[in-house]
Amino acid sequence: MAYTPELSLSHSRALRRVAWALGVPMTQAMTLVFDYLADVVDKEKVCAACRDRTRCQECVFRQSGGGI
Repeated sequence: MAYTPELSLSHSRALRRVAWALGVPMTQAMTLVFDYLADVVDKEKVCAACRDRTRCQECVFRQSGGGI
């Protein structure tokens, strides 16, 4: 991974509590949160704003047609 963003203290605390609630380590909780977001976020909006069209076939936000 080229870039690893840092979490703010409050977001780190929130992630820790989500991890506790799920009974998993924070790293797994973060993965589960992103998997959930891929299900609930407007995929069309994400695809329209995307700046990297090289990985559409692998993208969790992929539209049924493979991107916009």
